[in-house]
Amino acid sequence: MEQHTLAAPITQTGVGLHSGVTTQVRILPGEPSSGRYFVRVDLPDMPIIPAQIAAVNHTVLSTQLGKGEVYVRTVEHLLAALSCMGVNNARIEIDGSEVPLLDGSAEVWTANIAQVGLVSQTIDRQEPLAIQQPIWVYQEDAFVCAFPAPETRFSYGIDFDLPAIGNQWYSWSPKTELGDGSGSFAAEIAPARTFGLLHQIEHLQKTGLIKGGSLDNALVCGPQGWLNPPLRFANEPVRHKILDLVGDLSLLGNFPVAHFLAYKASHNLHIQLAKKILDLGFCEKSVACFP
Repeated sequence: MEQHTLAAPITQTGVGLHSGVTTQVRILPGEPSSGRYFVRVDLPDMPIIPAQIAAVNHTVLSTQLGKGEVYVRTVEHLLAALSCMGVNNARIEIDGSEVPLLDGSAEVWTANIAQVGLVSQTIDRQEPLAIQQPIWVYQEDAFVCAFPAPETRFSYGIDFDLPAIGNQWYSWSPKTELGDGSGSFAAEIAPARTFGLLHQIEHLQKTGLIKGGSLDNALVCGPQGWLNPPLRFANEPVRHKILDLVGDLSLLGNFPVAHFLAYKASHNLHIQLAKKILDLGFCEKSVACFP
């Protein structure tokens, strides 16, 4: 069984969505079985923050890993790109507390990974475990669940009063890539950008959030439609929700074989499901889910 890491380092600089602070990220090849982990190179002793469920400490409008003042925020897009592009082991050095938003999607990260390529790392490890029974978490009418399935699949539904978004559903499997490259994460999920609602922006800014958000890195929707069209997909918002779900579940290490289904969910519910999967033993820390 093989693991993979980057064939060469990747460097990106950009503004964090919530902090508004510019940071630089360097993604370096990782040692076999080291997993994906962050290093805060701007702090004394350069503390390490593992990209694992146990490290999650905040889930309001993004996923944050760490403890106390040692944390890194908005990790989901980068981690989705690494996991879906097959990078098992990576050292992610960052000189601040938030991963850059870039264009609001995972497209830049995915392109960077494809450009440098991967190298194989031979290691003894088992295949990801399969979900054997339905597992779910919910809050009012929002939910996220995992069902037994022959292959890993992610399906998502959203429902907004704004006509430009409305009710959207999309389903994607990592194994659906076609001969022309369509169906792949890079083609179908990575380009989908984060989105916000016009009537919520002022409130979020007053509460100290989305300081780095702009029409260049996020889609904004109001009663009259999108403020910054065109969309990359007609259903770009729901595709972005799959991107977030994939990034959050990547904290399990390997994706368990299951059909993951979510509706009107959040980072908090995504992480609750991941913790439940871990607690029920469908991931083994030393083998299947932390390669």
